[in-house]
Amino acid sequence: MDRNIHPIFDSLLPREKKEKLLGQKGIVLWMTGLSGSGKSTLAKGLEAMLYEKGVLTKLLDGDNLRTGLNFDLGFSDEDREENIRRVAEAAKLFVNCGIVTICSFVSPTIRIRELAKKIIGVNDFYEVYVNASFTTCAERDVKGLYKKAMSGEIKNFTGLDAPFEPSVNPFIELNTDNESVDGSLNTLFRSVLPVIKNKK
Repeated sequence: MDRNIHPIFDSLLPREKKEKLLGQKGIVLWMTGLSGSGKSTLAKGLEAMLYEKGVLTKLLDGDNLRTGLNFDLGFSDEDREENIRRVAEAAKLFVNCGIVTICSFVSPTIRIRELAKKIIGVNDFYEVYVNASFTTCAERDVKGLYKKAMSGEIKNFTGLDAPFEPSVNPFIELNTDNESVDGSLNTLFRSVLPVIKNKK
């Protein structure tokens, strides 16, 4: 660390007081899965449902952050890692304020998700695997990306010519190949709320 940098972490208002004020436990829900698997749809739906329960949230979405905080990054392995590093550091700031932070990112490899977990902290990191096959996501092709990737217009496309490694031991796995949006959303909500409200 630069000797001219003097962190003041120890003198800040503690997280516990902020969580008490909000009446919730701050956690990071890290939603991973292929593009088109339903991550953003479920993240937005969960945020709305938690709002109805009086839970303060912050949603960090890959596309949104690439227009601002991470506008200067591409999709090389190095840039993907830096993208996740910055997101994890931002999520850590929110969770330390007691805010439930929902992160929706492809984050394709186990190593890159482990990086996020290490930054955020193992006790605050809840991995949600939104599992849908490449075939299903290609059929949905919500953003038109699969058509471009399969025609060669997009290189290093996750699941095609760049790897996606499924979650090994996630907090919860949602199979959106076989389950409806409402079904997946209700499963996610019922799993998350007791953790946030410390009823588990």
